[in-house]
Amino acid sequence: MNNPATTLRQLHLEPQEPQRLYSLCGAFHQHIKHIEQRLGINIHHRGFAFQLQGALDAVNHGERLLQRLYDETAHNKELSSDMVHLMLQTSQASTQDTNNTTTEHDHFPVLYSRKGGIKPRGLNQANYVSNILKHDISFGVGPAGTGKTYLAVAAAVDQLEKDIIKRILLVRPAVEAGEKLGFLPGDLSDKIDPYLRPLYDALYEMLGFERVAKLIEKQVIEVAPLAYMRGRTLNNAFVILDEAQNTTPEQMKMFLTRLGFGSRAVITGDITQVDLPRGHESGLANCLRILKDVDGIHITRFSSKDVVRHHLVQRIVEAYEAWDNQKATPTVTAPSHRYD
Repeated sequence: MNNPATTLRQLHLEPQEPQRLYSLCGAFHQHIKHIEQRLGINIHHRGFAFQLQGALDAVNHGERLLQRLYDETAHNKELSSDMVHLMLQTSQASTQDTNNTTTEHDHFPVLYSRKGGIKPRGLNQANYVSNILKHDISFGVGPAGTGKTYLAVAAAVDQLEKDIIKRILLVRPAVEAGEKLGFLPGDLSDKIDPYLRPLYDALYEMLGFERVAKLIEKQVIEVAPLAYMRGRTLNNAFVILDEAQNTTPEQMKMFLTRLGFGSRAVITGDITQVDLPRGHESGLANCLRILKDVDGIHITRFSSKDVVRHHLVQRIVEAYEAWDNQKATPTVTAPSHRYD
């Protein structure tokens, strides 16, 4: 007799094409096993007839996912593990949050660049992009691999291509990530480029190397360390502060007060990866407390479920979160019954 807390669902895939079925299941059924593990359900199939068993929401999620993956096999002869992982991430059912404003039936915003459209993966990313486009100041806070910086750069490129803003500024604090790199040779550009490389990479992917070089030469795109923002007023610009967890409270206040007319700012960071010297408070963590109730500012928080890199990245983030939570839980010591 089935557990009343579980649901049993039948799914029949059409049209019945053996090669597509093999692609869906993967070698040694690795794709099916991945889906079972991630959703906590059991999947059995005989030919094109699938049976899913588990919690109602998870079964609904799995049914939609299998159908989407099978539809994808009509265009891609072979589904890779990465494609299955990303499909799991973009599935709508399991990631809805009561604070999200985008629903399953809404159209995700699409950002455009010279290299084509860029669409968010999942509800949280969709809400992040929507809020970037609606608010003059937005925060994207969460672990690595959740698309915070990439989508912010994509939004900036989209606004530049539509002539809504006149220039893009990409800013990062030049803080060594737990290493002492010593003296760096070269001019200012040579010294700061290693810190700003992820921002360059995103721009090259969206606009191409030659166009980015021309826009930098014309100062339409500027990539600079945070220290060089002091004293400036930024009008008609899209400003992105990346790795904001490595700012001090004073630097963060300085940056936020640079915003001028017709400008928009996006601040991204992960407060669990602060590289400041021990004893220094993160400017990102500080300002999130101060600005949480300020109208016109939106904060999007990402979690391990939003990671869109290699599937092991998500597991690593979850393991670190569990370890941090374990350390934060106080240990209760039993009273001593020893009598002297």
